Amino acid sequence: MFRQGKTVPETEVFVLRLEELAVGTMRQVDADGKPVLLVHSEKGLHALGAFCTHYKAPLVKGVLSGDRVVCPWHNACFALADGGQLEPPGLDALESYPVRVTDGAIWVKLPEDATGRRTPPMADPDLTADSRTFVIVGAGTAGSAAAEELRRSGFTGRILVLSADEDPPYDRTWLSKDYFLGKAKDADMPLRPPEFYARHGIELHSGAKVIEADPATRTLRLENGQNIEWDALLIATGGQARQLPLDGTDLPEVFTLRSYADSRQILAAAEPGRRAVVIGSSFIGMEMASGLTQRGVAVTVVSQDQVPFEESLGERIGRVFEQVHRENGVDFRFAARAVRFEGDKHLEAVVLESGERLPADLVVLGVGVEPATDFLQGIERSPDGGIVVDSHLQAADGVFAAGDIVHFLDRHGERLRVEHWRIASQQGRTAARNMLGRNEPFDAVPVFWTMQFKFPLRYVGHAEQWDEIIYDGDPEDRRFMAFFVREGRVVAVTASQRDTEMAAVHELLRLDRMPLPEVLRQHPADPVAWLAGGG
Repeated sequence: MFRQGKTVPETEVFVLRLEELAVGTMRQVDADGKPVLLVHSEKGLHALGAFCTHYKAPLVKGVLSGDRVVCPWHNACFALADGGQLEPPGLDALESYPVRVTDGAIWVKLPEDATGRRTPPMADPDLTADSRTFVIVGAGTAGSAAAEELRRSGFTGRILVLSADEDPPYDRTWLSKDYFLGKAKDADMPLRPPEFYARHGIELHSGAKVIEADPATRTLRLENGQNIEWDALLIATGGQARQLPLDGTDLPEVFTLRSYADSRQILAAAEPGRRAVVIGSSFIGMEMASGLTQRGVAVTVVSQDQVPFEESLGERIGRVFEQVHRENGVDFRFAARAVRFEGDKHLEAVVLESGERLPADLVVLGVGVEPATDFLQGIERSPDGGIVVDSHLQAADGVFAAGDIVHFLDRHGERLRVEHWRIASQQGRTAARNMLGRNEPFDAVPVFWTMQFKFPLRYVGHAEQWDEIIYDGDPEDRRFMAFFVREGRVVAVTASQRDTEMAAVHELLRLDRMPLPEVLRQHPADPVAWLAGGG
């Protein structure tokens, strides 16, 4: 059974004249002091919570796409009909309010306790109705999203979530961004309060490390010796930070950033006036360089690359990131390699292959992650340790996988492994439905974002290789769009300060309606008009 919401008093409020809201448009209106998103679609009027349930972006700055509204920041999607969340990030749906039109006046009925967001209805556990046990290994965004989706999809059996992390599910994206900068506090980090999991019968076990998984016997073995049998299994263990085989890596001031605990340790060491060396110009490495610098730490980035992000964004955009960092005081050593970390009991310096010695009080390794899958048996893995899955995210009979560890087939049949927060959540939800036998193919569009100093970047799609990049605006001006073209079609788009347009790009890629490259070369980019059918 699904939980029923309580009945609360409602108030009907006049918000707008009908002639003020054309079909195909939306407006944020005030309903007795409560913000409401009013939408006039082809199917009629809709009133929803005004802000995305992820980071509270104003949805009025997003775009309409058929029966959905798309968030301008990280492209969460919500259904116009009832506010249900169609695509993450974020966990909750929007509230939906009754709308009435009388004599051209639009009236919206709101409950007195309206907040703009709601937790979707979930099934209550009932083992007498369903005695199956579904086990999820990993409590990151993929695992936690899967657990919630099982209940949203009506599963009443046992849900067991096993996490090697000592902390309950938290927002990992904040570790190198808002939490590190002090904009998000410890109280903000959990995805859900502890009572949420208890209320919905989700058995969350932190500090539970799985050391063996055998699909043949459908049994897991934990580090503490416990054995657990399962009827369906989701592997969502994510990645583990790569280490460097160098002398001094075991010094207490040499860190990686993968967990909440890692971030707390780095923050404790990152006192103003100290010197830090970041190894690697990956996104984590560069975000850490930004965060440490803003905390008053002197930062040098050591990278084997010639330009940051050249392989993922191209040289031109990579140079812009380099310039942004240099303007804020970050130093670089490109085409350089660390060979050891010096110090007796505490770190003193990083020594480079060139012989240069960089004095350092702390080091952060940002050299990527590798799939945490060593405990698996009888499941196909790629050379990098990732799990190979079919179009339904199934790896073996009754075994599914989601998140950073997965080599999946994208909507064009290309096999990818994408280490993005949003796609992990998307895969977790799809995998959960397929654990229930839905046979739903995974075909979501990847979305990625970063913020370094005050330079934001949004990225939609995926391009490991490309034939050309078509620019709209100049990256050097830090307001632009870049279209990555491979084999005659746009496969990815990245942009800065073009949020509404990037929300439209998400939908164009999802609907396979992105214009051909020759159109992009000849005309200014206008994704919003393209989505509306005007280009």
